[in-house]
This record gives sequence, structure tokens and C-alpha cells, in this order.
Amino acid sequence: MDKETEEKWIGAGKIGSNALLQGAKLIKAGVSLLEVAEKIESIIIKAGAKPAFPCNISINDLAAHFTPNLNDKQVFNENDVVKLDVGAQIDGCICDNAITVDLSGKNNDLVKASRDAVENAVKIVKPGLEIREIGKVIEEAIKSYGFNPITNLCGHGIEEYTQHAGLMIPNYDNKSTIKLKEGQVIAIEPFATSGEGHVTEGAPSNIYRLVNLKPVRDKNAREVLGFIAENYKTLPFAKRWVIKELGAKANFGFLFLEKQGNLSSYPQLPERSKKLVSQAEHTVIVKKKSIVTSAWTD
Repeated sequence: MDKETEEKWIGAGKIGSNALLQGAKLIKAGVSLLEVAEKIESIIIKAGAKPAFPCNISINDLAAHFTPNLNDKQVFNENDVVKLDVGAQIDGCICDNAITVDLSGKNNDLVKASRDAVENAVKIVKPGLEIREIGKVIEEAIKSYGFNPITNLCGHGIEEYTQHAGLMIPNYDNKSTIKLKEGQVIAIEPFATSGEGHVTEGAPSNIYRLVNLKPVRDKNAREVLGFIAENYKTLPFAKRWVIKELGAKANFGFLFLEKQGNLSSYPQLPERSKKLVSQAEHTVIVKKKSIVTSAWTD
């Protein structure tokens, strides 16, 4: 990775972590999810980057993959445990970071479990490290608080314009002998739960990605497809973003493109035993002295 590219990764990290922390302060009982999501995405844009993916706001037993739609009326409740997952990108160089906000104040240990896990894990990142060692550190931190890591969710490699790129970073010791390489970018993303530690696929999330550029006959669908390809490339995007730009007619384009296999929707991911979940996440450039690009502190 050359210096100029590295600076873009670091710049995206600064913008993404700032948006995450500002967004976390907006999460209060009675405030709408849509308001928070749109303000966070606006912070990223005003700072000179673009959202790398829609602002994810996942509540209580929902571990990941929810963003509000354009007419969403849902508000935060006083007992919610909120996972806020925010991404910024500069020319495809991505920051992916997350934090948990406990509005009840009753789940401090659950929040600390995932946070300690990510903070302990980033300290050991270096070229040549077996990824199982990251998982081991995460698992030990979470279990020290009496909780379980979610083992069928993981961190991931990141490449330019590709949020999830091949490499999986486990949240437990999976015995893998795969080693980190100099210059790789990874997201370390532990989830802690009072439940059994598995997620299932739930309802649609309002988050999509482009999976196929094959031509379509429908004129409206072609317009939607062209807009998505030009603006989001291979990155996840929100349906509400497209509708705000193209109008309600885009709804019909989405239906057509999903049916034809051009678009894929991310499912929401609830914890299987319906127990509370916390999340924390950092993006790291793997070097002899690794760089945590999203080094948020609050």
C-alpha cells in the first residue's frame, strides 16, 4: 500500500469514527431512528467522504443489518440496547466501526464485553499473526464477563470498494492457521450476547447490494440499475437513498431488479435465543506497527 492510499484509509477512519461518536450522542429515548441515521450520513458527507454503507441501527436482540426506510416512524425506547455501525469511504477506502449505546444503563457489562474484546484484539494485530489468535482474545474477553461471543458472525477483510473481502476474522478460537499479511485492511467486530451465541436470518433490512449488471428490459428498472452502479458500485446502499434521488417510482425498479437477480437484500440478523447483543468494531491496517484507523474514544 502506497502512502497516498494509506492516507485515504486513515482519512476515512477519522471521518467514520467522528460520525460514529457524534451519532451515538443522538441516540435517546423518543428520537427517531431515521433522524439519527440521516444525520450521521450527513456528517460523513459534509466531512468530505461518502457513507461506505447505510447507517446500521440494530436494537436489543438484533445483532446487525437494519437501517430505517424513508417513512420509518420507529423511535428509541428507554430500555433499548442499540448497536450503531457506521462506515465512511474515500475513493473506496473504507472505515467500518461500531459502538453500543445502552439507554437503560443496566447492561454495562454486556457493553464492556464487546468493547474490551475489540480493544484487546487490535493490540495484537501484526503481519504473520494467525487469525485464530484474534478470535481467542475476543472469546476470552467476552467470556470473562459471563457472556458468549456470537460465533457465526465475524470480522472481515476490507479492500477498495469491497466492504467484506474474503478474509474472515473469527470471534472465537476457530483453530485457523491463516495468517495476516502486511498491508491488509481488516475489521475486527466482536458481538457479545447473554444468549446462546448464534444469529439467524430475519426480515429484510432495507440494505441492498448490486450483484449483477446484466441488462434489463424495463425502462424504470434500467434507470435504477444505472443510478446504483454509478453511485454505489459494489458497496451496500439503502433503498431510501435511491428513492430520495429518483422518487417513488424507484420502488417498482427495485422489485424488478430483485426478481431478475441484479440486487440482493441483506437480511436482519437476530440472536437465535432472542437475548440482548452488544457490538464493537474497529478497522485496522496490518503493519509491523498496525494502524487502527477508527480509533474512537468517548
